[in-house]
Amino acid sequence: MKVAVSSNGEDLNAQLDPRFGRCAYFLVVDPDNMSFEAFENKSAVQGGGAGIQAAQFLASKRVEVVITGNCGPNAVQTLSAAGVELFVGQAGIIKEVVQKFKNGHLKPTSEATVDSHFGMNVKTGFGRGGGMGQGMVGGRSTGRGMGRMSGVQTSRGMRDATNSGGQDLVDLKHQADRLNKKIKEVISQVNKLENR
Repeated sequence: MKVAVSSNGEDLNAQLDPRFGRCAYFLVVDPDNMSFEAFENKSAVQGGGAGIQAAQFLASKRVEVVITGNCGPNAVQTLSAAGVELFVGQAGIIKEVVQKFKNGHLKPTSEATVDSHFGMNVKTGFGRGGGMGQGMVGGRSTGRGMGRMSGVQTSRGMRDATNSGGQDLVDLKHQADRLNKKIKEVISQVNKLENR
């Protein structure tokens, strides 16, 4: 069995990277003997579609399980279509997380845990929130851990409504196109089944 884990480093002592599509590396581990291969995540620097590309890469490596912190809807759909089981909400050292999986302590999911484009920032391509939840625009966030950026962030942390609104429109149009294609596929399958 091949288990892929999103990672900040290239060995089993590295920390799990909470971002699926924008993690630094994927470790593909055999949980039976803990042998592994490390792969740099080349999709991490993509402007969009990083989760889909990462999922396709792992499917090409014949991975059967993915363990990560967060995963967006497009990556979840791609992994599901490839028959890859997904485990989210994880953190810690890779070898310990794989051991939890091996012992049956993780529960699979088919639901996204973050919105599309989680972890992106216009200036750098990546970002981390300052706290849990979205907080107030221009205000302070409290808490520790990963947060979700809402809109495009400027250097002062204030929302740039013009750029954000334009990107939101583009994202919605892409989502509508994907949904229309999916509806056509479903209708086609229904028609085929009815005509049998």
